[in-house]
Amino acid sequence: MSREQTPADGAPEGAEPAHSTAEIPYTTQRDAIPLPEADLTVDGTGLLCVTLLLRLRAQIDGAPPGTVVHVVATDPAAPLDLPAWCHMTGHTYLGPVPGERPVYALRLAADARATRRDAPWHLVGPEHTRDR
Repeated sequence: MSREQTPADGAPEGAEPAHSTAEIPYTTQRDAIPLPEADLTVDGTGLLCVTLLLRLRAQIDGAPPGTVVHVVATDPAAPLDLPAWCHMTGHTYLGPVPGERPVYALRLAADARATRRDAPWHLVGPEHTRDR
């Protein structure tokens, strides 16, 4: 290749690429921020999503903001359901907890949106004030 020619990526011959993924270290949320120890553990072993959320909703009721909750969940949908529920309610999903059991961490928010006691996948609205 002559000096006037450039490789297919458009960089002059012998030039370093603008960025190299080899130089960017792979990190996960767990690498960047260690997951905190649990203040409260909810055991949802053997429970499916609906029952798991009912138990989670009941056990966090009255817990102060900032509480770190570890949820033991064997339901294969839990890695999808728990982040979605946190997104809906405003709690912070912290991710899976390393270990032998399937455990997921979340932090309770001060300004979380309330959910119905009998249906924690539904937010409380003006028509459901009795459920607050």
